[in-house]
Amino acid sequence: MFKWFRKKNDPELREESEAAAKNLSETDAQETVADEGPAEAVPNTVAEAEAADVPENAPEEAPASDLPEATAEENVPDDAPESVDEEAFPEDTPEAVAPEAIDDKPLPRKGLFARFKSGLSATREKLAGRIENLLSSVRSIDDAVLDELEELLITADLGVKTTTELLYKIRGQVAANELRDPEALKQALKKRMGEMLALPLPPPPKVKPLVIMVVGINGVGKTTTIAKLTKRLQCEGRKVLLAAGDTFRSAAVDQLTIWAERLGADIVSQPTGSKSSAVVFDAVSAAQTRGSDVVIIDTAGRLHTKINLMDELIKIKRVAGKALEGAPHHTILVLDGNTGQNALLQAQTFHQAVGVDSIIMTKLDGTGKGGVIVAIANELKIPITYIGLGESFDDLQPFDPEAFTEAILS
Repeated sequence: MFKWFRKKNDPELREESEAAAKNLSETDAQETVADEGPAEAVPNTVAEAEAADVPENAPEEAPASDLPEATAEENVPDDAPESVDEEAFPEDTPEAVAPEAIDDKPLPRKGLFARFKSGLSATREKLAGRIENLLSSVRSIDDAVLDELEELLITADLGVKTTTELLYKIRGQVAANELRDPEALKQALKKRMGEMLALPLPPPPKVKPLVIMVVGINGVGKTTTIAKLTKRLQCEGRKVLLAAGDTFRSAAVDQLTIWAERLGADIVSQPTGSKSSAVVFDAVSAAQTRGSDVVIIDTAGRLHTKINLMDELIKIKRVAGKALEGAPHHTILVLDGNTGQNALLQAQTFHQAVGVDSIIMTKLDGTGKGGVIVAIANELKIPITYIGLGESFDDLQPFDPEAFTEAILS
């Protein structure tokens, strides 16, 4: 399991990230980073880059002393845009983050269920509130009640397919007289929903550095989410290097650079308009030289309907693999909770293009559309690893299926 993604055990007994780093055993550490040793060889000449199917004409940049001499550039088709219209892709303004949350203090502790219940209040009102109104005058459960419940769940962003599957077993229990009263129905609903959400994370590769690519459409909060992930990894004792792969927007590199400076993390970047793959190649190569534990690649926000921009992600992924075999080892899709069912469509498209390993859902504290998480988990079988319940660093919470279902159905 990616321990820095989601903790197991009782949510109330989860240790602080910094404390976990201090007590991290050698065995646990090996789950996410390989034993220290010589870094794998990477192309460091133009000839080697060509042999790796990476063109030599990448944008020039004054190389750092520990970077390879050559950079990499993807094979972009002639009709692929060199840049993106900034009006079509407005700047992704970072969420405001409390200043005290970015210093060296450990992330504060608060009961997980209390955080979920507070942060998911709008979704709880849309689900639990309406269910309570539906069942308040009901003495027994019949098909008519289940039909009304089905309509309620569909309009709460669970969607038709997931709602149908969610109620299939429950309808059978009602027919067998196993669910006779409203309270039993609510408990069955919680259990069934929890089963849909309880998806295992893929096993972590034993590699150093671990390369993570973060993708998503513009405006979902990717840059701020990367900063929050970096903070958590640093609290666990990881050395993080950031790759400023969003070279399309003029402010993107500046935003990530500011976060890197605040967090004391390394960053590799190139001027706006440079090839994203060249930045990624340099960053992965530099991380091997510098002994970084984790590389987090920021990518430009792109609409999932723009095929040429989605194709570019595939090329970035290929180039990362040329710098380090198997990279990127984990791809995170960041979704905005406000988009509801559209988030499911985004997840489907990104997953088909680059293969999504886990999802972070942001901005759930301001929307009643959190039910889409159930639809995504059920239909795509992609685990939710974190959810955003506020603006501070500590409000990016590890996702817990039990706490989530209790928070939105109680």
